[in-house]
Amino acid sequence: MKPAPKLLTRDQFREGVFARDGHRCVALGDDGLRCQAAAADAHHILERRLWTDGGYYLDNGASVCGRHHIEAEETRISCDDLRERCGITRLVLPEHLYRDQLYDKWGNPILPNGMRMRGELFGDESVRKILAPMLDVFTNRVKYPRTYHLPWSPGVGKDDRIAHDLSHFEGQEVVVTLKMDGENTTMYRDRDGLHARSISYDPHPSRDWVKALHGQIAHEIPDSWRICGENLYARHSIHYRRLASYFQVFSIWDDLRCLDWRETVSYAGLLGLRVVPEIFRGTWDRVTMPAFLESTGRQLMLDGCGGDECEGYVVRLASEFTYGAFRKSVAKYVRANHVQTHGHWMRSQVVPNEVL
Repeated sequence: MKPAPKLLTRDQFREGVFARDGHRCVALGDDGLRCQAAAADAHHILERRLWTDGGYYLDNGASVCGRHHIEAEETRISCDDLRERCGITRLVLPEHLYRDQLYDKWGNPILPNGMRMRGELFGDESVRKILAPMLDVFTNRVKYPRTYHLPWSPGVGKDDRIAHDLSHFEGQEVVVTLKMDGENTTMYRDRDGLHARSISYDPHPSRDWVKALHGQIAHEIPDSWRICGENLYARHSIHYRRLASYFQVFSIWDDLRCLDWRETVSYAGLLGLRVVPEIFRGTWDRVTMPAFLESTGRQLMLDGCGGDECEGYVVRLASEFTYGAFRKSVAKYVRANHVQTHGHWMRSQVVPNEVL
């Protein structure tokens, strides 16, 4: 097993990248051969702002000349091409990105057809200026971010992440809602504007109801908006018998801005949609809140909610926040051994949940 990648200082990063690449640009020239120009920049293959520690890892650097640095920043040269040209065989990623997903330099997910979704830095004006030559390859689809676990969440899996630093909640109003056991689903205004975590959305009996709902309300969703919620039609690990609705909203976004909770509840109501059940709202205090929420989680697991089992809960800032700030604005508690189905639920018989 290879040792963990070593975080370098800025100077060590530049010197190490240049030394590995022979102080020459690694990109290919117009003749298809390696560029003959001297290295001018140690380029971050993935933007350092995506990292919490600066991203100064040798395997995240490539030596480039001035011309090819611009092309790499504009993403005309892919991250994978740069890694190959540098002989990099170990993929290093910021911990919140997914290893089975391709990304461009700025953390925008790349789809199998070459189109891209907007990532957490896409809302930055400077990033959009750099990407100006490539904006025609971007779709309006946005992948729902990875939600980190609270430190006391017992349901952490091997691929999950933990929000060890909760200081961003301190003194802020937070809302705690039930975590519902469904399929994360996003709705847009356009006719085919419906997808799960993956934006491929193949037909499935468990999706028929929410597709029909989307057909009824899509024309009322503003152009730049999207509605995110749980499709609860089919049983996953919990069989619900007292649902308020088969679709329950947990966030609404205007482009890369998540609406504050009050706006979310208000707009969902205008569309005739239910929001996920709220169980607490108040100011976060680092001394009392963790103990209170840990106790709340244990009680929910014992008592359930309204006669149904409970998967857990989600804490979010009551105020609005950006897509890039998601990791500092939302966290979850999941019960131990939550996934109790064998294999993927979509390959099992569809058992409808029950609504009141």
